This record gives sequence, structure tokens and C-alpha cells, in this order.
Amino acid sequence: MKCLILAAGYATRLYPLTENFPKPLLTVGEKTILDWLIDDIDTLGKVDEYIVISNHKFAHHFDEWAKTKAQKITVVDDGTSSNETRLGAVKDIQFAIEKLGLDDDMLVIAGDNVLDFSLTKFIEYAKKKNASCIMRYFEANEAKLHKCGVVEIDENDKILSMEEKPAEPKSNWCCPPFYYYTKNDAKLVEKGIASGCGTDAPGSYIAWLCGETTVYAMEMPGSRYDIGNLESYEKVQKEYKGIC
Repeated sequence: MKCLILAAGYATRLYPLTENFPKPLLTVGEKTILDWLIDDIDTLGKVDEYIVISNHKFAHHFDEWAKTKAQKITVVDDGTSSNETRLGAVKDIQFAIEKLGLDDDMLVIAGDNVLDFSLTKFIEYAKKKNASCIMRYFEANEAKLHKCGVVEIDENDKILSMEEKPAEPKSNWCCPPFYYYTKNDAKLVEKGIASGCGTDAPGSYIAWLCGETTVYAMEMPGSRYDIGNLESYEKVQKEYKGIC
């Protein structure tokens, strides 16, 4: 299994911290955000390669970081150099698939979130389902529902519908940026883009995919810290206690 890490954003809301440095390599406690994610995932022993998808501006930072890691890490430079020219998450995923000739099951994750639970639970859930999967968490704040992917599910966790940034949310189930694609479904990313699925938010591909095949949504077993601005970064620095 491959792990694709989405790290090609420019994190403009975190300036000046991220004006010349990538958000996923900011430290939280004694580790970088990426170290927290990869070191946890690696404990399951299912991932044989971690692929960091970066923009051109920050690729060299990830190259230097990768040299410090024991895991096999490949850094893919998507060639963009500004927030205005970014490809978008779904196109970045397809770029990496094509560039590296990937043909495997994939864990696709945002590289800028810190979790207090192990992602190995999600991998095990997806393996048991033998299908593409996402996670979901209950969001009571309606304003926040308008800013994320929202899913409807049945009693077996099967996704009935998914919409990114809905004007009228159909449920309170929000989707964090952590996805599992089966090998066969990873091959459909190109078709999804050609069919007109959104390409900026990574969940847009899942919103399209669940209309093509069965996708499940596991309830998130803990909390995540979304580091979107300086205030939230300061908060996670004070509150984060590691993975339970």
C-alpha cells in the first residue's frame, strides 16, 4: 500500500510562518506534523512507500526532511510556485499517480492535520470493508458544515451522498481529509476529473466516486487539530498530548 500525503498548499493564512516554509514541517511538541502522521501509520507495517506531493517552492524542504527518515519517502514536485497556480488536491493526486506509475491501494491524507488517535484504526477498517473509505465526525455547528464535505450514510456506514461545502447540508457528518482508495478506485481518479468532479478539495473525488461504487465512512475515533491559522497553531502547541 502507498500513502499519498497532500502537501502542495501554500498555507497563506499562516504567514509569516509559512511564507518560505511548508506547514506540514512545522513542529508540534517534539515532532513535525508529518512525523506525527508517518511514525504512527508506519507502526502497522502496511505502507511500503510514503509519497509527499509538494509544490515547487517547498519541495527542497521536504527532500531534506525525507533524508532524516527511515521509511521510504518519495517527494513529488507538482511544478507550481504560487497559491494562484496550484493544481488542487485531486489533480495533485492524479499527477503523482501518473508520474510514479502507481498501481496499488492508497491511503491519501492531508499533511497538515494533527490527530490524537491512530490512523492504523482507519486502515484496518478499510481493509475489513475491502472498499474505498473515508472518515466522518459529528459537527453540530451549521456554519462549519458549509465549509467541509458532508455525507449521508446508511446503517452500515455506506455513503448515500457526499457534497463539498454544501449550501444546504443533508446531515451533520463532516469528513476530515483522510481517505482510503482501493487499487481499482485509485485508477478512476482520471475519469473523475474528466467527468467534472471538483479538483480543489480532496473530498471532491470521493463525492464523485460514491456515485460510481460503494464507499464507506468510518466514525472518527478521536479528534483532529486542523492548523488553519496562527491562532489554531498556538492552540495545538498548548493542548496536544500525542496519540492515545
